Amino acid sequence: MNRTKINKLLKAKSPKNKVLLKGWVRTRRDSKDFSFMEINDGSCLKNIQVIADSELANYEAVKKVTTGSAVAVTGSLIESPGRGQKWEIKAHKVEIISIAPDSFPLQKKRHTDEFLRTIAHLRPRTNKYGAGFRIRSELSFAVHRFFKEKGFKYIHSPIITGSDCEGAGELFRVTTLDNGHPKAQDGRHDYAEDFFGAETYLTVSGQLAAEMFALALGDVYTFGPTFRAEKSNTRRHVAEFWMVEPEMAFCDISGNMDLGEEMIKYLVASVLDECPEDIELFARFVDKKLMRVLDNIVKSDFVRMTYTEAIEILQKARRKFEFPVEFGTDLQTEHERFLTEHYLKKPVILINYPKTIKPFYMRLNDDDRTVAAMDILTPGIGEIIGGSQREERLDVLQARMQATGLDPEKHWWYLDSRRYGTAPHSGFGLGFERLLMLVTGISNIRDVIPFPRTPDSIEF
Repeated sequence: MNRTKINKLLKAKSPKNKVLLKGWVRTRRDSKDFSFMEINDGSCLKNIQVIADSELANYEAVKKVTTGSAVAVTGSLIESPGRGQKWEIKAHKVEIISIAPDSFPLQKKRHTDEFLRTIAHLRPRTNKYGAGFRIRSELSFAVHRFFKEKGFKYIHSPIITGSDCEGAGELFRVTTLDNGHPKAQDGRHDYAEDFFGAETYLTVSGQLAAEMFALALGDVYTFGPTFRAEKSNTRRHVAEFWMVEPEMAFCDISGNMDLGEEMIKYLVASVLDECPEDIELFARFVDKKLMRVLDNIVKSDFVRMTYTEAIEILQKARRKFEFPVEFGTDLQTEHERFLTEHYLKKPVILINYPKTIKPFYMRLNDDDRTVAAMDILTPGIGEIIGGSQREERLDVLQARMQATGLDPEKHWWYLDSRRYGTAPHSGFGLGFERLLMLVTGISNIRDVIPFPRTPDSIEF
């Protein structure tokens, strides 16, 4: 007999003669000649009640089942006389798979997020985190569905790389040599004896690989883990995170902005359609404004303005910011949230950033001062997408590399894409965890990824 999911049982239109349910006990209470168990198998937020009566052969053992124990119940799906539930299961047989000791830390009470991070291996069993990770699963499928419907090809970009795509230098080095490996005459480490024969790192982006394939297959995307060795213990940063990175051939900055806006609306709408009960939990207990924010995103036309216009708005704002605002500086979260939550009250796409604060690969505008970059900012989060039209002109790209201190010879293969059949192309990166923070109202990035990797923390 196939195992029956609680979600299917709860949506059943008629009773079933016999069901088999395997799951974990959330609570158990006894009445005269009966024991009532709330069982959850992880398929949905709701539990289903199981009635075990004294006629069961192992009834005395059932009465000792504790919270967190695993059981397999064979029984009948019947109409429930109690409030708040349409169906319940009358047990014919209860197999006790395992008994959780009284030390099981997730007893029936509310636990703080800080505490639950210390038991990240158990927190998916709570209502909040079970709902959050079901949403994460649905969003992952929705990403692939979105690009499949638009004709994009899915590619797997390398996790190990020799390139610092963003130029920030915050890279995890990958090596098979010990700390005492040989040094060259100039005192630097000699990587000739290393596995790859060169200095290598964990990737911070799949963009450069995606560009190569966009200039061959048309529209492509990557979706995978990226890594940044940034010593930052904030609610917005982890060392390992996931990025969605589409790249489109024959596409300018305008088409890039269109895709970013369409994608965010599609993904938010998908979660609202596919995970209504899980989203409702976050709207009730995490962020009372969540439904209003998500509805606004789906229904609004995103505002588009230049970086320069945004700077002028912020400078005129009657608000004291922690970080000063002036042309040539990157916007901070407080600036981004002011624009989206107070000034515009909707998502905004900023374009044309100063070239001095953006990477070498972004297309230089005619003013020789700004690049065709775009960031999408949303209420509650700030920047959720960063992208650009890429520099397709070989001579300009070489000059930008040299100006930013990159060795063109080391990126010969990247330059080859501009030598042979160059074409305008654009792309962006969407921070998947930030998207999850947006749709759940969760304020700490550590709580939307199963096992967060942060400075001085890699226990799980």
